[in-house]
Amino acid sequence: MSAFTTPAGLTGAAAGLLLGVGLALVLWRLSARRIRLVDRVAPYLQERPTTSRLLQDTHVITPFPTLERIVRPVVRDVAGLLERLGSGASSIRTRLVRAGSPTTLEAFRTEQVIWATIGLAGGLLLALLIGVTRGVSLVPLVVLVALCAVGGALLRDQALTRQVQQRERRMIAEFPTIAELLALAVGAGESPLAALERVARSTRGELSAEIGTTLADMRSGVPLAQALDRMASRTALPSLARFTDGVATAVERGTPLAEVLRAQAQDVREAGHRALMEEGGRREVLMLVPVVFLMLPVTILFAVFPGLTVLAITL
Repeated sequence: MSAFTTPAGLTGAAAGLLLGVGLALVLWRLSARRIRLVDRVAPYLQERPTTSRLLQDTHVITPFPTLERIVRPVVRDVAGLLERLGSGASSIRTRLVRAGSPTTLEAFRTEQVIWATIGLAGGLLLALLIGVTRGVSLVPLVVLVALCAVGGALLRDQALTRQVQQRERRMIAEFPTIAELLALAVGAGESPLAALERVARSTRGELSAEIGTTLADMRSGVPLAQALDRMASRTALPSLARFTDGVATAVERGTPLAEVLRAQAQDVREAGHRALMEEGGRREVLMLVPVVFLMLPVTILFAVFPGLTVLAITL
């Protein structure tokens, strides 16, 4: 019998095989961890970029790319300050969408910095004028200049808010006509999608542009209900949200749409009439200010002055 066929021989052979495999693994790991000369020299021979990091950023939004890259860090710092003052990035993005503006957040921040610079220049001129004419101390003048700069940036934010309000007022004014046209097209036998396309082609305005954007979303593969939901989220108007819900429900369930559109148009007209009456009431109150404080004193003076003159002559 051979020595390798006995149990003791088999055990010894297995142990030797395991020992050899273990030594081979140890030697392989040691050779893998060895740092070669090429690895040591390679970091010192790599090509480093010679262009400044300010010039590597190719995304520019103004006609002056070099100046924009230089000023961009300052714009970011000012943007952080405006965030703390209440001009949040999410709010600005939402209002830019509602205003239908193609301006990006970075471009809007740049405009805010420009407005703040104009306010700073105006504050400096005003501070110099007050300091020369009135002799005011330095601290109030510095506070005035800072307030003018911050006021310029916040004034651009308020201008965006007014832009959103004006656009939404135009959309509300256009909505009854658009709804009536859609009701006529649907009543004539067209599908809601064909009616929307006809109205988008034959009308002009803010609401027609929103309908055109919705149709573009649907042509790109977005379902009609989802495209109408996007339209409602872009406008954030309750009447348009009801309109999009009605159109989506009519398309999904096959319910009559013409009467719903006419009812919505009538509701918007009544809401506009109520808003007009409320605005007229406020204007009427404001018209009393010049009547009471300007015209009435002059009228009393003309009525009383002749009598006072007669009394002065007789005395």
